[in-house]
Amino acid sequence: MIRSRVVALTMAVVVPGCASGGSSHGTAALPATGDASGATIAQIYFWRAKPGKADEYTRYIRERAEPIDAEARRSGAFISVTTYQASDTTVPWTHMRVFLLRDTTQLRALGDALTAAGVRLEPDSVKRRVQSEYSASLRDRVGSTVVNIVR
Repeated sequence: MIRSRVVALTMAVVVPGCASGGSSHGTAALPATGDASGATIAQIYFWRAKPGKADEYTRYIRERAEPIDAEARRSGAFISVTTYQASDTTVPWTHMRVFLLRDTTQLRALGDALTAAGVRLEPDSVKRRVQSEYSASLRDRVGSTVVNIVR
């Protein structure tokens, strides 16, 4: 019950920010104009940085995840992605990543498209495994949700 209230409150605050630009990191973020034309749904991932690892995880997103996002976006995997970092320590997540998508076809293909982009950027499977283990040492997945964008 509390979790659903937190998600509902988060959606009420954040999703309008997604459509209007919000706070973003990196090249795969929404344009400054807030143009997310064509987006009908969003895939949202909630992550919690491990104790003492918030800055390191934020740096990981900027240096490792965002290049993969940009590669996936160039291949049409999604419209945009925005990362939010919570300043409220009472919420269960520290980082929320919001991917804006055209439709459920993009939604269904998102995971595979991100994986494929990662392979294109780092073809060496051993290096990708090490990178995956490193990211797991920085954060825990709190959850995810798909929301409809209301205009």
